[in-house]
Amino acid sequence: MSSREAPGQLGRAPSLLTRRWRVGLFAGLYLYQGTVAGFATLALANHLAADGHGAGAVGSLLALIGLPWVLQPLLWGPLLDRAAPHPMGAHRVWLVRGLFGGQIALCLLPFLGVRPDPSVLGAVLLLHSLCASLADTATDRMIVANVPEGELGRVSACTRAGFVTGSALGAALFGWLLPEIGLPGTAGLLLALTSTLVLAAGLVRERPGDALLWVGPPPRSIVSEAPRVLAAHGRGVVRVLAAFRHRAALLLLALCFGIDFVLALFQVPFAVAMVRDHGWEAGALSQVQALLAFLGGTLGAGLVGFAVDRIGPAPALRRLCLACAAAFAVIALIVVGGFEARGGPVILGLASVVPALLYVALQPTVVLASRAEGVSATQFQIFMAAMNLGDVAGAALAGAAERWASPAATACGVALVFGLAAMRRQ
Repeated sequence: MSSREAPGQLGRAPSLLTRRWRVGLFAGLYLYQGTVAGFATLALANHLAADGHGAGAVGSLLALIGLPWVLQPLLWGPLLDRAAPHPMGAHRVWLVRGLFGGQIALCLLPFLGVRPDPSVLGAVLLLHSLCASLADTATDRMIVANVPEGELGRVSACTRAGFVTGSALGAALFGWLLPEIGLPGTAGLLLALTSTLVLAAGLVRERPGDALLWVGPPPRSIVSEAPRVLAAHGRGVVRVLAAFRHRAALLLLALCFGIDFVLALFQVPFAVAMVRDHGWEAGALSQVQALLAFLGGTLGAGLVGFAVDRIGPAPALRRLCLACAAAFAVIALIVVGGFEARGGPVILGLASVVPALLYVALQPTVVLASRAEGVSATQFQIFMAAMNLGDVAGAALAGAAERWASPAATACGVALVFGLAAMRRQ
């Protein structure tokens, strides 16, 4: 059964043909992602550190959460690039399926108890990430297909603002609630909040005439074309790999990996040390992280987004790489000077806000590099997966990095990577 408006109402149905609905939908979807990320990667990670778990356990949890995002291009990219027509829209139907599956996974969290093992938490959040990565692939495919080039900077700023606002909300709210009411109650509130966002996102169609919902067996045309779509999935993987044979694409891929890898190597051990060694409460740390993320992702992201549209993504990306290199050089000086504990908020700001601004310029750069016909979603997702792989690898090695190198040495290494990234030629 389908749910559609009367013919006279089709023109007013919320759809991606209208700028305000494009911006609203994409910002709302990234708000959803950010809310779960703020809960899982900030509030929950800090809560585990306060319970005595070290950088190795916290890093392993973060690696499990990020693993589906690494596999995202091969799992979902070709599927979305070759999506068959559907009454709900070829890509929106996968968006709805991914969001619904993610909510089912979040329903499991309240049943894990007050002090679950981090590996069990990681398994449940892994399942959520698997579904959320499908929804994200559909989102990115709709961005690539529907957002004009001159609007990319502003859309990037809005999506980044949505993500960091959700991340700030998730970190601050759930960081406060976890020690107060425990995981079951906090997870229940997370489920209620994200369900509201999912319902709102489900109201926006790809085209005004698409079905709002479709319950029942798929149309015969979809069933008959299923073998062709599956065969095209394999061919799509081969085609998208061919799109990365150029030096510029490989350098951009390395940049995406390297940025998140070195950031995770520094950020995960530093956050654990703030709670474990420097006397910070997990809730207070989450609130500081939330405030910094909100400021960087709203006002900062908006300013950078307009600058990207004015001067272009590549020049803006180079300048922000230089700013990140300078920020981590300052962090190294603070640590060497013995001000690591007292300068914690400053270090957190430099290590999180400045890189957050860089992502506003990086996303349009990746979108413009992902316009190969027929494989755009997969190509875009491989760039994003390189970032997620860097984050997963950095988080997994965070415990070892803490043992092998001092925070000052790690900060110097991060500054060097950003300095090399600024030298990249377009």
